[in-house]
Amino acid sequence: MSEEPLIICDNLVKIYKMADLEIVALQGLDLVVEEGELMALVGPSGSGKSTLMNILGGLDRPSAGRVIVDGRDLLKLSETRLNKYRREEVGFVWQQPSRNLIPYLSAEENVTLPMIITGVGARERRRRSGELLEAVGLGHRKRHRLAEMSGGEQQRVAIAVSLSNYPRLLLADEPTGEVDSKMAQEILGALRNLNRELGVTILIVTHDPRIASEVDRVIAIRDGRTSTETTRQVLAPLLDGENGEEGELEESLEHEVMYEELVVLDAAGRLQVPRDYLEEMRIGDRARVELTDDGILIRPVAGRQVVTSRVSDEEAWDVQVSGLYVEEDEPPPPTHKRAIDWVRRRLSGSKTK
Repeated sequence: MSEEPLIICDNLVKIYKMADLEIVALQGLDLVVEEGELMALVGPSGSGKSTLMNILGGLDRPSAGRVIVDGRDLLKLSETRLNKYRREEVGFVWQQPSRNLIPYLSAEENVTLPMIITGVGARERRRRSGELLEAVGLGHRKRHRLAEMSGGEQQRVAIAVSLSNYPRLLLADEPTGEVDSKMAQEILGALRNLNRELGVTILIVTHDPRIASEVDRVIAIRDGRTSTETTRQVLAPLLDGENGEEGELEESLEHEVMYEELVVLDAAGRLQVPRDYLEEMRIGDRARVELTDDGILIRPVAGRQVVTSRVSDEEAWDVQVSGLYVEEDEPPPPTHKRAIDWVRRRLSGSKTK
């Protein structure tokens, strides 16, 4: 791996204008990806993960901030240089294999086509296409056309196509979204093998919960910012050596895999506390922060409205009034409209019904 990260996103902002509306897709996102990583981006629809992928792939430009890929600031590249970047430095795998493949060509011809466009010689094209198809487990299917292949096989051909021009970065947008679990496992296995064998950096956008067991790091994006990071650590058991020394790795024993989720802080020290933590602790739009011997403690503030996205408006009164209700006071009303009035009365200091 190189000393410098392959990808640096610094306070990345993307605003889309639709008619008279402005939609903020990314709002100060920070991200660092080391060369050779196999990483997943997860998050709900509208969180900004696809926008981030489009920016990293040179398909879109950010509104503000910095995005550095392999030493290039993509915001400052000319259109000509950005086109060259898309062709030669980054590979794409889409959810639908048809976006990567031409149906009337064989697997080998599909992998060869991008190399023809960039001027690679015939001998090198044959060698490279054969190498890539073998790497994704389809060397024996190189003469077959798409109609003769399963959905999982087509997606693996698409992966080979995306790597034909030796990109340092591979972006995969929901690569397992249209296949069953068995084929999804084959696709994820192919991506991991390519990451190990070729050293290519791979970023996967996904909703698939199985992805965590196949990647080194999972970054969750919420509301246009990175919120949490889960790292995968493989702990190999050791045999006891002589005189109490550590022994060598025991290959016959299964390795233990541990996952650790961390909250991400940006350069200004801001963080996104997981929403379920906030809801469970009844923490609203303000909180008390205390410095303790063990770290920083976040406490709820009575009387602050709790923001929740897991219940409807009609069901939200019990969350909205949390911190205002105590046992000796009147119980909260049964309807959402009356609950709002009840909150307003409590905030004003009145208990009159």
